[in-house]
Amino acid sequence: MSATLSLAKELIARPSLTPDDAGCQELLIRRLAPLGFRIERLRFGNVDNLWARRGNGRPVLAFAGHTDVVPTGPEQQWLSAPFTPELRDGYLYGRGAADMKGSLAAMVTACERFIGEHPDHAGSLAFLITSDEEGNALDGTTRVIDTLNARGERIDWCVVGEPTCKEIVGDTIKNGRRGSLTGRLTVRGIQGHVAYPHLAANPVHLLAPALTQLCATEWDSGNEFFPATSFQISNIHGGTGVDNVIPGTVEVVFNFRFSTVFTPEQLMQRVKDVLDGNGLDYAMEWSRPSMPFLTPAGRLTDTMDGAIQKITGTRCRITTDGGTSDGRFIRPTGAEVVELGPVNATIHKLNERVKAGDLDTLSLIYQQVMAQLLA
Repeated sequence: MSATLSLAKELIARPSLTPDDAGCQELLIRRLAPLGFRIERLRFGNVDNLWARRGNGRPVLAFAGHTDVVPTGPEQQWLSAPFTPELRDGYLYGRGAADMKGSLAAMVTACERFIGEHPDHAGSLAFLITSDEEGNALDGTTRVIDTLNARGERIDWCVVGEPTCKEIVGDTIKNGRRGSLTGRLTVRGIQGHVAYPHLAANPVHLLAPALTQLCATEWDSGNEFFPATSFQISNIHGGTGVDNVIPGTVEVVFNFRFSTVFTPEQLMQRVKDVLDGNGLDYAMEWSRPSMPFLTPAGRLTDTMDGAIQKITGTRCRITTDGGTSDGRFIRPTGAEVVELGPVNATIHKLNERVKAGDLDTLSLIYQQVMAQLLA
């Protein structure tokens, strides 16, 4: 069993449901400290974070990731226990195998080999690890970046280990992500008996034209880096649970994934215009706004593409699709940010898994990136 696969199994065996780190970071520390990394444990609220740095100078190449994972879902529907890592038919099964404990293991073993070959490498290597990426992301990477900014410590290049690939390791990297904005809309009507609709006001009926308008809106066409902004309804709730009562309210939860064409404030205003234009009596709450980010083509994207070609013999595709990532907190500091991780086909699903050999390939790519930037 390779060192990368062994470490990945140790990490998966720790049930680190957001925001519980469950000892994962201490496991990483035990590998990083002997390599000469200075260890800082940064706990904010109930979130454990790790900043580890080797070297004092610049440029600073940081590996960023998270130890927390999403809930398993019905454990009886897994082929094996989600926190008991199992090798089967060439795949490593377990919650976090792809998102993203496999990447963390690959980063560490890549550093071990690189430092063994280049103990006096240029600049600095660093790790920024959190247990709050899958959750609210309020006390994780963003708080670590605030700490670094306060003391003038800067990251030049950052490799985030999010699972980016479609079919084989290295086929896709991300140089940015769309922003996200969630809205919770409550439309008020008048509750009543379904046999006497003239004595009530059905909020579902009242909302329907506005909701149709929002769903049919073409918000933008995207740009050369980002796909078009999307509007998706995730939850609708109204009624008392019986069939003879007109509800008094209806609640809708929706989400925007948006490009750099919009700011959150502009999207909020456009939604308000539609709701007001339909004369609704409503309350609106907005939450979890995150801004899109983009790293233009440059040293890090070129280096990553070159490393992938050298290790796999293929060229990568550069995209900005998918969900949000903690790169959104790192890029505003001026750091170039690129994401590369394993195939993402099973992330957040039952029977999450990754090809065991892919983790070794990923580790070699990370090592090659270090060699091209710091050797």
